[in-house]
Amino acid sequence: MALKVAIVGMGGIGNTHARAYVNDDLSEIVAVCDIIKERADAAAEAYGVPAFYSVKDLLASGIKIDCASMCTAGKENGGDHFTPTMELLNAGIPTLGEKPISNNLDEAKKMVALAKRKNVRYAIDLNHRFTPAAVRAKEWINEGRLGSLNIINMRMWIPNPNESSPHFHVRALHPHSFDVMRYFGGDVKAVQAWFRRGETMEGKKRRCWSNMQANVLFKNGILGHLTGSYDAGGSYGLERCEVVGSKGRVVIDEACEELTFYNRADSQTEHYHHLGGMTGFGETFASRIHAWLEQNKKKVKPSEVDGSGEEALKAQKIIEACITSFETNAIVTVR
Repeated sequence: MALKVAIVGMGGIGNTHARAYVNDDLSEIVAVCDIIKERADAAAEAYGVPAFYSVKDLLASGIKIDCASMCTAGKENGGDHFTPTMELLNAGIPTLGEKPISNNLDEAKKMVALAKRKNVRYAIDLNHRFTPAAVRAKEWINEGRLGSLNIINMRMWIPNPNESSPHFHVRALHPHSFDVMRYFGGDVKAVQAWFRRGETMEGKKRRCWSNMQANVLFKNGILGHLTGSYDAGGSYGLERCEVVGSKGRVVIDEACEELTFYNRADSQTEHYHHLGGMTGFGETFASRIHAWLEQNKKKVKPSEVDGSGEEALKAQKIIEACITSFETNAIVTVR
């Protein structure tokens, strides 16, 4: 029997979630919700379900909800996440939130703490790790094929003109980057970061810190580096992740499109193009949501949820440490 799903926040990303649910045999959308009436009504018509204009009214409707997607935005794409997430979790509804978990660490901590206290599954759409390429690379690491890991390099950039806040770039984009780095390398001990305000293609100086470089020290001693930008992307591509070990090296290009293993001992390589049939970044949302549905169908323990709220909180702590590092010109411990 399909899981009954409600979606809160029916902007662009909410409709991306909705299309994934519609096309997944494990789910059935039963309600949509948005504080903007026109958005909620349009989604209700599109998906043939009731519209609600507050989570409170959604919960009071009596509609059975097995799990929900929480896709509101707000400042730095995370400012409006707290209240609806708390309402859903407090009602005992397993919730898949959007990234960033929040642009406010205190609110992020409260959401994770409530999910633990209520023993409810809480996850975030950290979709870059839910690709066949990332999963295969992780398997190789766990099997020891790369040997002892030494270095993780990450590059993620997109052409984004958003100037709504000084730190929109790092808070909105790099939950993904740091989550991928953590997925392969584990928890982070300290960071050292620099930011730069770039220029538009027309030569106008930006208000947002639109470029960043960060050195990362993992708790296990692995060394990492992140390059991020809102002034690149386009023909430059989207992302590259490189994991370097004593025996081998893995490179993932464009999130999921290319996976290459390099054997240190000889010149042989192992290459996969569109592993698992995933041809582009747009397909990662359906993959991530399917994994969420599978885990809810299996009723896994909240502590075993992949891409959990707690993992997203750890990524957000790294981001805030990077901001502090830049502002204080110091190496900052991630706490």
